[in-house]
Amino acid sequence: MSRPEPFTLAQATDNTAAAAPVRPSLRGVLISLSIAMLLSSLSTSIANVALPALVQAFAAPFQAVQWVVIAYLMTITLVIVSVGRLGDAVGRRRLMLVGLALFTLASVACGLSLNLWQLIAARVLQGLGAAIMMALTLALVSEWVPKDRTGSAMGLMGTLTATGTALGPTLGGLLIGTWGWQAIFWVQVPLGLAALALAFRHLPTDAVPAPPAARLDHLGAVLQALRLPRVAAGLAISMLATAVVMATLVVGPFYLVGALALDAMHMGIVMSVGPAVAALTGAPAGRLVDRLGAHRMGMAGLGIMVLGSVSLPFTASVWGVVGYAAALALITAGYATVQTANNTAVMACARADQRGLVSGLLNLSRNLGLIMGASAMGAVFQFGASSALGAGADAQALAAGLRLTFFLAAALVMLAGALLMLSGVASRRQAEPIHQQNANSVG
Repeated sequence: MSRPEPFTLAQATDNTAAAAPVRPSLRGVLISLSIAMLLSSLSTSIANVALPALVQAFAAPFQAVQWVVIAYLMTITLVIVSVGRLGDAVGRRRLMLVGLALFTLASVACGLSLNLWQLIAARVLQGLGAAIMMALTLALVSEWVPKDRTGSAMGLMGTLTATGTALGPTLGGLLIGTWGWQAIFWVQVPLGLAALALAFRHLPTDAVPAPPAARLDHLGAVLQALRLPRVAAGLAISMLATAVVMATLVVGPFYLVGALALDAMHMGIVMSVGPAVAALTGAPAGRLVDRLGAHRMGMAGLGIMVLGSVSLPFTASVWGVVGYAAALALITAGYATVQTANNTAVMACARADQRGLVSGLLNLSRNLGLIMGASAMGAVFQFGASSALGAGADAQALAAGLRLTFFLAAALVMLAGALLMLSGVASRRQAEPIHQQNANSVG
């Protein structure tokens, strides 16, 4: 699909313009979007480590304090597609500035909260701002980054997502231990202000918004996007791959502590291997996507994930911590490659007026994958272990649960590979009549 040049639509509606607008700074665009992507992922992981401190600070039960995390994630899941579509209608730059301002103000409100329910309400607003940032970042990258560099930019976004996830627990623990739980929210304020200032300075002016009828037909726009084979398959691939990675985060602590007898500190170090590898893989994977193509790199990433999933139960039982960490590194490296290739391919299929919507759908599929991995894959692990997942759990039972979980994970990744191959065939068939029509018109 050909990429429209920046400002073409705006110029077409203003024939009186005397000179072409100045092309926006690509570096400035990427820096502002990078901070926005980092903030949205950091705000998820940094709050998790504050839950014990919040239980003490508000004298509240853990079930109530959990809503500090749940409210944020639930808000993102519920609104991310709608705000993506809204950006297509009213202007992505305009809505991104609103999202950054809302996120920053909500961070201030979180830091000033006097009771738990004020904090939860502020986290809902923060989740709304994060949903806008997440939904529009990929759309803006797809719109303004040259086509031959889109993969690298998508890889950078994936790297920053992984970096925010990995940085959250460490930074949060340091801040809470030094200045208290409020510090995890105050640290997000200067970052939010910096992203807002950079976005205001560098994000290019929005093109003319869509007509009113198009703005209102959200369901029709979603259905129209899902009739594209690569988009529909890409959403399923993102959900399945994310579910597998989430399974490592849910199952890992039980196995590492119960079967390999690690203490909490060493368990955390092993668990950090995954996000660290993903952070290091994203940018190189993006460059390979630009060079070798999204389809080829997507298949390669899925193959690496299958290898890691199949090998993890065996390497962990034979080589212990080292074997577990090595297989975990394979899974997360493959995942970073898959997400970079998949995001690049799906966004390339989106029409100019659908980029916010499709970006929102991609982020929704990732959130659904997180939920699927935490709930369904966790249930599979417990079923395979055939025992309670608590103190004194049998090591052999935990190993059995690990085998069942990651054999299923390998099957899910292979299903994603089949979807990728089928979507490639369907896309080629869909393109054949267009190519034939163009050939006939030239002849």
